[in-house]
Amino acid sequence: MEIQVQNMVSRNGNDVPNQFEIFTKTAKYFQSYSKIIAKIRLKDRQVYLDKNYWDYSKTTGKYRGYFLREGIAETRKKIETGEYKLVNLNKW
Repeated sequence: MEIQVQNMVSRNGNDVPNQFEIFTKTAKYFQSYSKIIAKIRLKDRQVYLDKNYWDYSKTTGKYRGYFLREGIAETRKKIETGEYKLVNLNKW
C-alpha cells in the first residue's frame, strides 16, 4: 500500500511541526505528534475520531478543525448525532 505523509501548512504557507496529513488509497488521516486524531474513509467520507485524543489540546483542536474544515461546535454536534464515530485509532 502506498502511503504519503505531509506536514500541515500554516496560513502563511509554512510547514507546521508535529501536525501531519497521511494519505492512503482508502483513507486520509490527521496525526498530531504521535497520535492519529481523525480518519476520513474515502469511499463514503465517513469520519472517525479517536475517542481518547480527538480533543486532546488546543493545538490538536486547531489543526483538527483545519483538517475537517469546521469548528469545535460543529464537530461536537456531529459526534452527538452519530455522524462522526468515536473509535480507538491508536490501538497498535
